[in-house]
Amino acid sequence: MSRARQPPLVTGISPNEGISWTKVTIRGENLGTGPADLIGLTICGHNCLLTAEWMSASKIVCRVGQAKNDKGDIIVTTKSGGKGTSTVSFKLLKPEKIGILDQSAVWVDEMNYYDMRTDRNKGIPPLSLRPANPLGIEIDKGRFPQKDLEALFPGMSADFTSENFSAAWYLIENHSTTSFDQLKTAVVNLKKQANKKNEGSLAYVKGGLSTFFEAQDALSAIHQKLEADGTEKVEGSMTQKLENVLNRASNTADTLFQEVLGRKDKADSTRNALNVLQRFKFLFNLPLNIERNIQKGDYDVVINDYEKAKSLFGKTEVQVFKKYYAEVETRIEALRELLLDKLLETPSTLHDQKRYIRYLSDLHAPGDPAWQCIGAQHQWILQLMHNCKESYVKEQKGKDIFFPMLDLDSDVRPSPIGHLSQTASLKRGSSFQSGRDDAWRCKAPQQVVFVEKLTKLVVSQLPNFWKLWISYVNGSLFSETAEKSGQMERSKKNARQRQNDFKKMIQEVMHSLVKLIRGALLPFSLREGESRQYGGWEMKSELSGQWLTHVIQTVRLSSESLTALEIPNDMLQIIQDLILDLRVRCIIVTLHHTAEDIKRLAEKEDWVVDNEGLTSLPSQFEQCIIHSLQSLKTVLDCKPGEASVFQQQKTQEDVCQLSIGIMQVFIDCLEQLSTKPDGDIDTAHLSVDVSSPDLFGSIHEDSSLSSEQRLLIALSNCRYLERHTFLNIAEHFEKHGFQGVEKITQVSMESLKDLDQRLFEMYIEFKADPIVGSLEPGIYAGYFDWKDCLVPAG
Repeated sequence: MSRARQPPLVTGISPNEGISWTKVTIRGENLGTGPADLIGLTICGHNCLLTAEWMSASKIVCRVGQAKNDKGDIIVTTKSGGKGTSTVSFKLLKPEKIGILDQSAVWVDEMNYYDMRTDRNKGIPPLSLRPANPLGIEIDKGRFPQKDLEALFPGMSADFTSENFSAAWYLIENHSTTSFDQLKTAVVNLKKQANKKNEGSLAYVKGGLSTFFEAQDALSAIHQKLEADGTEKVEGSMTQKLENVLNRASNTADTLFQEVLGRKDKADSTRNALNVLQRFKFLFNLPLNIERNIQKGDYDVVINDYEKAKSLFGKTEVQVFKKYYAEVETRIEALRELLLDKLLETPSTLHDQKRYIRYLSDLHAPGDPAWQCIGAQHQWILQLMHNCKESYVKEQKGKDIFFPMLDLDSDVRPSPIGHLSQTASLKRGSSFQSGRDDAWRCKAPQQVVFVEKLTKLVVSQLPNFWKLWISYVNGSLFSETAEKSGQMERSKKNARQRQNDFKKMIQEVMHSLVKLIRGALLPFSLREGESRQYGGWEMKSELSGQWLTHVIQTVRLSSESLTALEIPNDMLQIIQDLILDLRVRCIIVTLHHTAEDIKRLAEKEDWVVDNEGLTSLPSQFEQCIIHSLQSLKTVLDCKPGEASVFQQQKTQEDVCQLSIGIMQVFIDCLEQLSTKPDGDIDTAHLSVDVSSPDLFGSIHEDSSLSSEQRLLIALSNCRYLERHTFLNIAEHFEKHGFQGVEKITQVSMESLKDLDQRLFEMYIEFKADPIVGSLEPGIYAGYFDWKDCLVPAG
């Protein structure tokens, strides 16, 4: 009795999860002494007692109801033990919606029961009523206590559906007062129920007896008629007809059933096809979706769909899937070609290039599209540069084109690519105030405009080219998909191997830029074979120093812009060499033009003297050289990374000789003015300074000067040049970094002193001629010999 009072304990449930009305088996200890002892069963808080079937003290079968909780305990309550506990739990799943074409794995088991209302058996679901009276006689409940029966039949049950059914318990409980005759009737009823399985076929035969007898009667009549006729032929004919009728009936039946079965098979195949189409509609619609998205430019969507299809159907063995996946691959291959064409199109922005490279890497395009793009951009930049040169050369040869004056005196000039380099000033010293300079300001030479355009083109295109390479090296061109597939590592490896190739590309662009500029400005510095490719300009006259200075500023700005891109200095060294050659050429040309300007100073001599007995000629000479040196200031100054223009010995010697030549030109100019005959003096442009004192009497009245007067003025100018002007000019040469200033000063001073001596002798000769003319006849008459005289001293 102590064991009976122990509470129920549930230790297992199978299955442990499912939807509502799932049939479960509960196992445990002390689950009741019989069906009557089981008075409560809840699963997840729902009462399941109505569907519970007590099997034994360790097993109960029931169905889960509509529980409120998703997961809960299984609690069994018995009369003998009270409310129990559970060590397991049941998880209630939400039922999925099943469509009309969806297959379902639910099997509803049925059981036979006896319906008292219709007095016949029915097949109903197991949750319906149990058979109420299997014996078929009136039930008379006895008055035996339930506890006594349980004690009398331990471990048994009065439920006839239970495995432990006890017939004696059932009869004592339900038919204790039933008479013997009624029990006999019950035996007869049980026998009938036991034989019901055989009654089905027997009833079928009984139901068809009338048809059988009719057929038998018809055959007998036919047989009698045949015997009466006595002809075998008729018998054979009738038999054949009967067989034909039966065959036709059989064929008709078969045809009818074949049509029905055919429709069923067709419906099943259609249902299966629809099911396949519904489940794999993504693949079947993918080729058309790819085409639509490509037309809309939604390449990201295409790539995502392709990755999904590749993971699902890339290795499929189903022929239909293979066929559609092959079509997808065909569309993707066409997309790869389209994206590669767009990538190699020029011109294009860096953003578009990166986008197309990322797409191609995600689509696992063969080869290395990023490197192909770099190569295409390189060739395009080179082609642009040569096309620029050809267009300007054709324009120059076709006609003389006047371009608007470039703003050389502008304070601010923006760099060609925004703020890569600081704005630079192109301010320079004032140019020579001559008629040639006025004409110089009217038009810009074709070569200067070409260099402006060429450098702007390179500086605008090279940054994107360089940034594309940097992105290729660090792997930022590729997406996470490429990174996962290992494509980024392969690309980085390729980039390391192609560093030298890219360096050659940059060097080729730099060489082309420099040689095109040399062909336009310094054609003599090109090799013989390069003149046709990089030259071709009509060099009517060499550019002036001012235009060369402007070109140097342009090339310097371009160099600063490229340096800001962090391009290695060794790749840009060729531009520094070009700048150095342009600076040297600019100095040489400027000094040549200065010599020409000084040579024309003789035309500006007005012979008007000031208080010190000087004309304006020495001052004009000094100002001309100062202006020339000031115009060279930006050329002579060294920018960061530039070398001194005088670093080469040959440049020092050439500049020194030109400087000496400039001084000599002015000395020759003085000598020419001093010895010019009166009739050669151009007085049309001379002006008289009325404020200057009249040192020579009637100079103001008569503008023509005598040879002696000109010699005296020239000697005065020479003395001023020797004491002041030449020394000032030497200081300016030193201030601007000229080399060999001592040599320039020494040679110039010697030449000036030589001129001074010659002019002085000429003046003495002019004054001594009248005296000598009167004395000389007398001297030679006495056979005077100058050799016998002492040389004058002092």
